[in-house]
Amino acid sequence: MRIGKQDAPFTAICTSDAHSITVRGHDLVGEIIGNTDFTSYFWLLVTGQMPTEKQKFFANAVLCAIAEHGLVPSVVATRMTYAAAPEAFHGAVAAGLLGCGSVVLGSAEVAGRFLAQVVESNDPAGEVKALRAEKKAIPGFGHPQHSEGDPRANLLLKLAADHGIEGAHIKALYAIQAALPEAIGRSLPINVNGAIPAVMLDVGFPLAALKGISLLARTASLIAHLQEETERPIGFIMSGAGAAAIDYDGPNHA
Repeated sequence: MRIGKQDAPFTAICTSDAHSITVRGHDLVGEIIGNTDFTSYFWLLVTGQMPTEKQKFFANAVLCAIAEHGLVPSVVATRMTYAAAPEAFHGAVAAGLLGCGSVVLGSAEVAGRFLAQVVESNDPAGEVKALRAEKKAIPGFGHPQHSEGDPRANLLLKLAADHGIEGAHIKALYAIQAALPEAIGRSLPINVNGAIPAVMLDVGFPLAALKGISLLARTASLIAHLQEETERPIGFIMSGAGAAAIDYDGPNHA
């Protein structure tokens, strides 16, 4: 049974033979290993091109910005999974990444698509009102802890201004922020998941791969938390605290 498109049986990422491995047209052994930093290699893998110095600078900046933020849900899931299954290090990492969604960690992708839509429509106020009419949050704005401004977002946007890479998406981000008081009745700070897509899209990173930034960065953090879990385990402490914090309100047996 034929399902989906099957008329382009090609890949341009990697090939190999008995003597060499070629990645995006580069000799892995002769050109990349020992000569290329991992952030540049990541950019090459995703886009097919080596990054410019500015692209590499901002890729490094956003990867550092989103990698770690304490015992967030992805970390809790990872450490509790490892506590229950210490033989499955990879499964514990996967447990943390599987929760990369529209509310936590993966929201940079949602904000990026919203920014791209605003750039296309050139109507930030209208786009915000349309979201509010559907009772949806404004992606890239607000933070439960950094209510007076996300310091990571503030720095990324300052760096963008300092390095002269402010383009259509950063302008759209500021336009959305300016439209919020009238549209929703109050202002909201730009959060890191609003700044990351604005910056990355303006330096040429592809929209479809935005979630990969968060996944790659958080993987490094999850590995760090798992290493600590092997030495100073808290997975069962968190599990116990969770059970103690929730009361049963279902029916009692007769």
